[in-house]
Amino acid sequence: MDRIIKSIIAVFAIIAVLAVVFVLAPGIAGTTAASPAPAFVVDNTAVYFFYGEECPHCKNVEPFIDNLSAKYPDVTINRLEIWHNQTNKQIYDALNAAAGISSSPGVPEVIVGKVVLVGERDIPAQLEPLVQAIEKKKLNPAP
Repeated sequence: MDRIIKSIIAVFAIIAVLAVVFVLAPGIAGTTAASPAPAFVVDNTAVYFFYGEECPHCKNVEPFIDNLSAKYPDVTINRLEIWHNQTNKQIYDALNAAAGISSSPGVPEVIVGKVVLVGERDIPAQLEPLVQAIEKKKLNPAP
């Protein structure tokens, strides 16, 4: 019985070591270049809200985004924190590039298709009509 337990522990230890090697392999191999940002198709049916966790301007926009989410539940509103999440930052860079923005403008930022809204004034002033247009497309899809 003791031998079986030791064998099971050994198998788990090997799996753990392999997992660590798999995660660290690019760094071990000397690859230091950041992976390229994923390519994205411009999506006119979703809202991407990019924010920074400690950003006071983002905190001012979040209640507005919450209200839109509640008011238009059929519209996908993606919330992506980019200051601490590298994957979300890559999505941010890719969507800005797809929208024709060469240098990222900062947060808070909303992207809907190729429309980019930045800041705590523009987002509340201009986002709701875009969300309404998305909802209308979803309720009345083109034949």
